[in-house]
Amino acid sequence: MTEYEYKCDVEVNYDYGCHPRNRTIEEHINKGIINIDKPSGPTSHEVDVWLKDIMHVDKTGHGGTLDPKVTGVLPVALNTATKSLSLLLLSPKEYVCLMRLHKPVDEEDIISILDEFTGKIYQIPPVKSAVKRELRVRTIYEVKLLEIRDNQDVLFRITCQSGTYIRKYCHDIGEALGCGAHMAELRRTMAGSFLEDDTLTTLQDVTDAYYFYKEDGDETLLRKLIQPMEHTTKYVKKIYVKDTAVDSICHGANLASSGVVKLDNQIHENNTVAVMTLKEELLAIGTCMYSTNDIINSDTKIIVDIQKVFILPNTYPKMWK
Repeated sequence: MTEYEYKCDVEVNYDYGCHPRNRTIEEHINKGIINIDKPSGPTSHEVDVWLKDIMHVDKTGHGGTLDPKVTGVLPVALNTATKSLSLLLLSPKEYVCLMRLHKPVDEEDIISILDEFTGKIYQIPPVKSAVKRELRVRTIYEVKLLEIRDNQDVLFRITCQSGTYIRKYCHDIGEALGCGAHMAELRRTMAGSFLEDDTLTTLQDVTDAYYFYKEDGDETLLRKLIQPMEHTTKYVKKIYVKDTAVDSICHGANLASSGVVKLDNQIHENNTVAVMTLKEELLAIGTCMYSTNDIINSDTKIIVDIQKVFILPNTYPKMWK
């Protein structure tokens, strides 16, 4: 199967709108996300507030809380981009964890229990958590054992569904082994499409880049450190629309099938989808009311209930009455 199913082919008009990488630096900041390497000590909220002050923006928001002692990937969105962070809740997370077993355990038993704790698991969030303490199902996509030392210190890499509590994961493994266990250290290495790569930066680096931009007029470093908000759409199904449909959505309309140019395979009813322009701009987020096949084969009807819009009205020409 191809990545996209097409409803029609249209030419792209570059007289309005632009590819995210071609935005002015002001718009790049307004619709940008910075991949911060969170240090041990401060809360995620504190890092959020510090970055807001450094960048002199009106609003910031982070993509998934990390405990104060936990380090690693913390995407922080600026201004308009804060609305796109809800898409990170649909994206997987990855961590490197050091788990301390309270008694030595045979290596074969450790390997076996990690295998058991892969796939669907049940969790009750810890007492100190931001959500209601009730039984939840979370998916562990992969656990890779990295090292076992003295049959007690277990280093592993875990890829999991957003909202998985690694501290609770370690505690539950200790209960299952009958020896007890706790999370000794944790570092997040991935939050959706934000990775522990060359986009990861420190608050000091951002401070320097902003200084060069303001004082020397050099936007090069700052532009490199900021990722477009479209980065959040990697793990979300997408629907691309005609230029003629953009402004009506900006004015509050839902998406009709007649406005669709192409869409992802395997969209299902009630999926959250990213509605994109032909220039790869994130136009809106909404709930799809039909499957891919139903949309491809349908007459004109409303197919996406739009919930958030990212492009200002009149950016694209008005083609509706």
